[in-house]
Amino acid sequence: MASHSEQHDLPLPHFDAPVRLLAVVAPYYRAIADDLLAGTRAVAEAAGAQLDIVEVPGALEIPTAIALAARAGQHDGFVALGCVVRGETTHYDTVCNDSSRGLTLLGLQGICIGNGILTVETLAQAERRADPADLNKGGAAAAAALHLVALARSWRSAPGRAIPHDVIRLAGELDGQGRA
Repeated sequence: MASHSEQHDLPLPHFDAPVRLLAVVAPYYRAIADDLLAGTRAVAEAAGAQLDIVEVPGALEIPTAIALAARAGQHDGFVALGCVVRGETTHYDTVCNDSSRGLTLLGLQGICIGNGILTVETLAQAERRADPADLNKGGAAAAAALHLVALARSWRSAPGRAIPHDVIRLAGELDGQGRA
């Protein structure tokens, strides 16, 4: 009988055209960020994807950097990498929730993102999750981004009626639709 705790990783997708990923890294915990990035690099290389890297001050800046880069249109997908360790205040909850929410909102707009922002209780937990030879969450985030790129490409090339791009509005009117 199979265990309910078994994990299954999808094989990496194959691409007919080049893929360009951008890893947005918050290096607050440099050693953790470097391990996450090593895992990301290995998976990108295994899939034949080009990987560009940019650093931002912290996890809260990652969604903004991805949004800016997505508008530039030079990358097919994005990998968010960072680490948030619980401290003595509620700042941990704010950073975890808001960075995740920002990435989710971008994903709902059709941006292909793999979330590799670790949210942990201790540095020891982060070290294990970031280690490319152990849990390899950086590699997993790169794989997630690549799978979303493949999915988006398959739907773009599929025959049939195109679905219009949705805009997620948090409040107020969109430009040209009225006055706030």
